[in-house]
Amino acid sequence: MAETIDLGDVRVTLTRKDVKHVHLSVHPPTGRVTLVAPQATRTEVARAYAISKLGWIRKQRLKLSGQARETPRQFIERESHYLWGRRYLMVIAEADEKPVVKRSHRQLTLQVRPGSSPEKRAAVVHEWHKALLHEVVPALIDKWAAKMGVKVSSYYLQRMKTKWGSCNPAKRHIRLNTELVKKPKDLLEYVVVHEMAHLMVPTHSEGFMALMDQHWPQWRESRVELNALPLVAQSW
Repeated sequence: MAETIDLGDVRVTLTRKDVKHVHLSVHPPTGRVTLVAPQATRTEVARAYAISKLGWIRKQRLKLSGQARETPRQFIERESHYLWGRRYLMVIAEADEKPVVKRSHRQLTLQVRPGSSPEKRAAVVHEWHKALLHEVVPALIDKWAAKMGVKVSSYYLQRMKTKWGSCNPAKRHIRLNTELVKKPKDLLEYVVVHEMAHLMVPTHSEGFMALMDQHWPQWRESRVELNALPLVAQSW
C-alpha cells in the first residue's frame, strides 16, 4: 500500500516492493514524485532519503515546467500537427462524405462534413492516429517477442494522462498512449520494449534496468528525449 510523504511543496508517494535499493522518480508531465523502497524500509528512513534529494527533485520539476507544450488543437486551416516527430500543416476539406484524413508531403488534409464541430474533427483525427499505430505496433511486438523471449497476449491503445505506456504482467497485456503517434518511431519502439520488459520484471528494479541495458542500451537517452518533446495541452 502506498504512503504519502509531504515535504513542504513536494509530495512523495512511497511504495514498498521487493527491491534491493530505493528508486526515486519525477514523472512528467506534472512532476509527480514516487519513491520505491525495499519492503523493510521505515517511513522515517524513506523521508530522510527524500529530503536529501529535494534539490534534485526541484531541478527535475523545473525542467518539466520549462518543457514545451502544445497549445490546444482546434483542427482548423493552417494549424500545426505532429506525426512521427514531423510537423505538418492541416488543411480542412468539407464534403458530404465519410470523414477521412489524408497525408501528403508536409500536409494533413482533414475531410469532414460541413459544419463539423472541433470535437468531431478531433475524434476523426484520433481514430486515424490509432489506425496508424495499429499498422506498426504488431510488427514491433513480434520483433521484440522473438528477441526478448516474452509473449504479449494483446495490446491496447488509449489516451493516457500521465504515462506513455503500462502493462498487466498477469494477463500479458500492454497499453500504449496514442500520443506516441506524434513522436519519432524509435521512441514508440522504446516504449514497446520498456513495457515488454515489465512483463518479465514488473518493478523498476536492477533486474529491469539490466534487461533494458541488454535490449535497448540507449534507453536512458530515449527516455530523456521522449520526455523533452512537446507535451499535449491537457489539464494533467
